[in-house]
Amino acid sequence: MNTMLRKSVLGIAGLAFTGGVFAGPVAAHADAAPVQGTKPVAVSVQGDKLIPHGVQGAQSKIDLNDEQTANAKAIIAATKKAGLPERAAVISIATSLQESKLENLGHLGDRNDHDSLGLFQQRPSSGWGTPEQITDPEYSTLAFLKGLKQVDGWQDMPLTEAAQTVQVSAYPDAYAQWEQQAADIVAHNWNS
Repeated sequence: MNTMLRKSVLGIAGLAFTGGVFAGPVAAHADAAPVQGTKPVAVSVQGDKLIPHGVQGAQSKIDLNDEQTANAKAIIAATKKAGLPERAAVISIATSLQESKLENLGHLGDRNDHDSLGLFQQRPSSGWGTPEQITDPEYSTLAFLKGLKQVDGWQDMPLTEAAQTVQVSAYPDAYAQWEQQAADIVAHNWNS
């Protein structure tokens, strides 16, 4: 075997060994009870439902206050009311994280993006509803989900593509950065 081929084979074997060393302890304890005080993390087992395509790009994460947590739970409840699966809740929460950081935004004066309001920055002038409706978490989520259901194949497309098709944002790839946190929130709250 020539030197270059031998170095390549040894390099690949070394990477495989290193990966096994680091992944082994994690995989061995995957079924162990989480340490108290830690937050759930979406793992590959959830991948087929919550993150079917894996995350795209660097992920962002924010600490949620009580209001933001309540809004996330309201999105999950509305998703269940609409009869949609957990993946729809992940897309909805990731969208809201991008649009409002899960805050039910009223009119922001000069800082407002046109007449955008609520969890999803929906606009009355674009037909999403009245300001009162758009700032109701259940209504705004159901309106978002109605749009999502009209996207052919939304269940099988990357999150950012599904969200962008509904939202028509000036920043179409921005939704992807929230997929992991949204999946963690849904995993933690779906059955509670």
